Amino acid sequence: MATTDQDDQLVTPWEVTAASQKGVDYDKLIKKFGSTKIEDSLIERIARLTGKPAHHLMRRGIIFSHRDVGLILDAYEKGKPFFLYTGRGPSSEAMHLGHLIPFVFTKYLQDVFDVPLVIQMTDDEKFLWKDMSVEEARRLASENAKDIIAFGFDKEKTSSPDFYKTILRVEKCVTVNQVKGIFGFNDSDCIGKISFPAIQAAPSFSCSFPQIFGGKKDIACLIPCAIDQDPYFRMTRDVAPRLGYPKPALLHSTFLPALQGAMTKMSASEASTSIYLTDSADDIRDKINKYAYSGGQSTVEEHRRMGGNVDVDVSYQYLTFFLEDDKKLAKIEKDYSSGAMLTGDLKKELISVVQQVVAEHQQRRQQVTEQMVQEFMTPRKLKYSY
Repeated sequence: MATTDQDDQLVTPWEVTAASQKGVDYDKLIKKFGSTKIEDSLIERIARLTGKPAHHLMRRGIIFSHRDVGLILDAYEKGKPFFLYTGRGPSSEAMHLGHLIPFVFTKYLQDVFDVPLVIQMTDDEKFLWKDMSVEEARRLASENAKDIIAFGFDKEKTSSPDFYKTILRVEKCVTVNQVKGIFGFNDSDCIGKISFPAIQAAPSFSCSFPQIFGGKKDIACLIPCAIDQDPYFRMTRDVAPRLGYPKPALLHSTFLPALQGAMTKMSASEASTSIYLTDSADDIRDKINKYAYSGGQSTVEEHRRMGGNVDVDVSYQYLTFFLEDDKKLAKIEKDYSSGAMLTGDLKKELISVVQQVVAEHQQRRQQVTEQMVQEFMTPRKLKYSY
């Protein structure tokens, strides 16, 4: 469990809150978790090795922290393989904008490095933590899989896990006391919750995918994820040497704030905090106009004189995630901070960007069939030979 400064912020796999209107202090979180801040040199190295520009999420510090990515790049330079692993816990039928971030970045990594990707759909986790049936959790996983496929992942490079033996090996290495200490479980929690961390850990190891890696257990794994998932993989990294497996490397992202402000993240279970990938253009416009927290002043006159605060303004924060044009973003920041741009104008910019992002996603999702979902979710050999 992660708390900092006498509970002025809380970051766990299930809850994210901060006392500051600026949201989570990620520098404090890096220190608390013991991860490493991403420096310009790492971003430049990725661009140099791939021959592709660094993703804007890295350039802007949204992908902000890592564990052992340098070792992944060392191996890549020597021609050694690695694979990607990410996932989704399907708690709602419609994914929201915040769920885009790890998948957009993972798609970039798959494209520039040309490596296998495994995606874990943790419907079992949501059954254990939420008030839903096994059948409903499975249905939501299938619906969310359609959204994930719509990001454009290559079927010849992407699969799902088949790893029961690896789960057992991890479970044998972790005691109940350790799991309680890491995740805060207590004696009233069901045994399913106690065992679930081993399920999330297992895809970190190449031996979980004999159909892809031919039984090899020494192929490294890189996990792009939001920072709240780090406790699972700290446990995984502790277990790995005992099993004779390489420790997985991680790339951490920040959170997309709730519409009402950065004191908490966007949540699929809170409709007023979220923009869903199923929302219409009118829904998006209305939600941003009504709910998006403003860093502007209380009157036009004050705003013209004092300018707006981009550090707390949700519309500006969202543009850092979804507006790829660096020059345009810099101009918006300058104009809003100086008072030349009003809050209403800033919201119009965001509405246009988000409407386009969601509309394009909806068009791609309409092309995803049930057969495609089954093909992606069937464990199988990919295009690679090991």
